[in-house]
Amino acid sequence: MKIVVSASGANLEALVDPRFGRCPCYIFVDTDTGTFEAQQNAAAMAGGGAGIQAAQAVVQSRAQAVITGNVGPNAFQVFSAAGVPVYTARGMSVLQAVEAFKAGTLPSAGGATGPSHAGMGGGGGSGMGAGSPAAPVPSNDVAALKQEVAELRKSVAALLQKIDDSSK
Repeated sequence: MKIVVSASGANLEALVDPRFGRCPCYIFVDTDTGTFEAQQNAAAMAGGGAGIQAAQAVVQSRAQAVITGNVGPNAFQVFSAAGVPVYTARGMSVLQAVEAFKAGTLPSAGGATGPSHAGMGGGGGSGMGAGSPAAPVPSNDVAALKQEVAELRKSVAALLQKIDDSSK
């Protein structure tokens, strides 16, 4: 079975990203073989409609299930219409989430788990990083917090490099 996980990085040790539409990348996992492929989220920097764009790309990839920290109403509607179930995972690595999925212990999202524009930080297009914080990681999981910081630093470095490259 082909599943997709919203991830903070491009490997199985990366944390499940709490944002679906604006996560840095998606990891596609074949649960039968254990093989995976990381893909950059092309919709992450969209001015608007990132959730819908990302959900449509996932549906077109023929993923049979989605694992994410949260999913907004528009993306959830795309998945619902396509018959693709959504599961939530928070504070765990992609590998842990895939294993929980295979064990049948991940909760299924019966609807949107976040408001529209939540990945933009509080709604209404107020800009990434403003407003409400991302879904919390359990405070007793220091290693997970350190890993999330390391992944965020890599993402920031990559974005700064893109800015530098485009201004040359």
